[in-house]
Amino acid sequence: MHLVQVFVPQGELDLVLETADSADVDYTVSRDTDRGEFEALVSVLVPSSTVEPLLSDLRSAGLDDRSYTVVTETETIVSSRTDALTGRFSGTRISREELQSRAADLAPAASTYFSLLVVSTAIATAGLLLDSAATIIGAMVVAPLMGPALAASVGVVVNDEPLATRGVVLQGTGLVVAVATAAVIGWLLRGTVLLPPGFDITTVPQIEERITPDVLALFLALGSGVAAVVSLTRNVGSVLVGVAIAVALVPPAATAGLGIAWGNSEVVLTAGTLVLVNILSINLTALLLLWVSGYRPHRSADIERVYDRLRSRVIVLFVAIAVLSVVLGGVTYGTYQTASVEHDVQTELEAMSEDRPADGPDLQFQEVAVDYELVDVYADETPVVTVLVERPPGERLPADFADTVRERLEAAANVDLVVVVELVATRRSG
Repeated sequence: MHLVQVFVPQGELDLVLETADSADVDYTVSRDTDRGEFEALVSVLVPSSTVEPLLSDLRSAGLDDRSYTVVTETETIVSSRTDALTGRFSGTRISREELQSRAADLAPAASTYFSLLVVSTAIATAGLLLDSAATIIGAMVVAPLMGPALAASVGVVVNDEPLATRGVVLQGTGLVVAVATAAVIGWLLRGTVLLPPGFDITTVPQIEERITPDVLALFLALGSGVAAVVSLTRNVGSVLVGVAIAVALVPPAATAGLGIAWGNSEVVLTAGTLVLVNILSINLTALLLLWVSGYRPHRSADIERVYDRLRSRVIVLFVAIAVLSVVLGGVTYGTYQTASVEHDVQTELEAMSEDRPADGPDLQFQEVAVDYELVDVYADETPVVTVLVERPPGERLPADFADTVRERLEAAANVDLVVVVELVATRRSG
């Protein structure tokens, strides 16, 4: 339930009361005995779904824009009349005015926004380098990225250009600050005693996850956008939703910053692509869902213009996501190819260990390494497979043994391979 209080200017009390009567809602009137510009305060108790129609009716009736209309959410109502009141109205979404106000509140002041963003990025960067998922998730709790994303979309839909511009600017500059923060931290830590000599960021699982994104990464961003709009329009908790949005943006942005610090262009490209795809997807989802939910400018004359602007932005966002998704698709394909080769090699080596001739030597085949990275798939490089072969002491193998192993592995993986065979004499007890 919501309490709508209208400061009624002189001479407009009748139209406010007539509007409340036509809406069939309960209200009280407190008359102003002072000689000010307001003659009364009308308090109306309505369900949340009725706030927007009531405000629209008041505006259509000619309520002076100089008046104040205050909408507050009630915590507790003690009355037997509330069931009958809520039963006459349906719906759970908040009004357009509340949506606009809450979106503005979610986008904090610039000093607060960038302070929290730098702190969360610093913690996330440490979590990436430490390979600590818990640290990364903890950093996301303080990342203030949900507000700007929603402010940009709400501003477009309700025709609040300053709000939309502020949301876009905060998002863009925020991501630049996040990347720069991680780059500076990585540059300061690189080569210090805090990281082992020859530390390779691409070997850290948490970082590797962000530099090998696939098309499924879109689901996190799209789901986060949907959840953000639902939490805002239905007035439910937004903390966890903010964490989901931050997870989609801050860790890959920090990874791109670490790529800059280590001078690794592949890390910058893949992680940067993931960041852009995620932020564009969140904005696209929020725009579409807000419009489908029925939010429009309060002036009918602005609806067509806002629709044209919305359509243009949706097309631009969709095209940009489609183009960037080509990179994600390429990464998905490359990752599948490398994983497929490693799987086929491992499976065939297990079969070779079990498939021993009755009069042949007892050989055990083990995969030591498969040197086949994502970039090798598109550079048309031949995978290098190192195989460890355990043989009985004194056992001699044919001169073409390595070629035989290579041929079997190539047949299984259906790709050309370079096979390095390492022989180890092994005696097993029992």
